[in-house]
Order: sequence, then C-alpha cells, then structure tokens
Amino acid sequence: MDKGLYRASLALVIVGLLVSIYMTIYKVTSNESLCLGSGDCATVNASRYSEVNGIPVAVIGILGYAAMLAVHGFEHRNSFFKENGTLLIFGMALAGFIFTVWLVYVELVLLKAICPFCVTSQAAMTLIFIIAVMRMIKQPQA
Repeated sequence: MDKGLYRASLALVIVGLLVSIYMTIYKVTSNESLCLGSGDCATVNASRYSEVNGIPVAVIGILGYAAMLAVHGFEHRNSFFKENGTLLIFGMALAGFIFTVWLVYVELVLLKAICPFCVTSQAAMTLIFIIAVMRMIKQPQA
C-alpha cells in the first residue's frame, strides 16, 4: 500500500466530510451568514437541485464521505478491508465523481451560480477519485 496516497485520500475525505457537515447545517438553518459573502451559496442551496427525493445533497455527501472514512479506517484492521478496501474506495469515489460532474453541470449551466463550499467538496471528490485510480493501478495483484 502506498502510504502517501492513502494519507492524501484520507485527508481529502475528512475535508469533504467537514464541508458536507457545514453545508448541511447551512441548509437546515438557512443562515445566510454561513455563506461567507457569496450570494451564490444561497442560490445553489435554495434551488430544486439541492435535494434528491427530499434529502439534501449535503446529507448525501455526509453519508458518502463517512462511508469512505469507515473503509479507510478498516483498511488496516480487517482482512476483508485489507484485501478489498482499495476497490471499495474506488467504487465509492467513482459514484461520487459521477455525482460531482452532475452537480458541476447544475451549478455552471443550469443555475449559473458557484457555491465555494460546493466547489471545495467537488474538488475533494475529484481528487479522491484520481487518487483511488492511482491506488488501483499501484495495488499489487494477488
């Protein structure tokens, strides 16, 4: 296992989780001061695209990042995760990246508004996906 890639992935997962928690608080409270000066946060967060079947996108982010954090945590502790953790993270990162591409499209094309916190999460997920691909390539074959 490449410890540098593992640590970078773990750090980005934590960043994504923290941003998702922050954005969930913002969504639930509708506190405009949490936007930190960007009115585009409010535009994105109030749009019909900010929820999927009534579930805030930020909550979906929390669940996804938390699942990746759990797999990272078990990668060194459990034989199943030692063997399959890289593949599991790759699968979750791929799903997250595809969702991220959709969200970027929504922000840029449909809403014409950019939320800096959303961009932070999107960048984190994109980098997690790239690292997951690198880890898959470097993983020794059994």
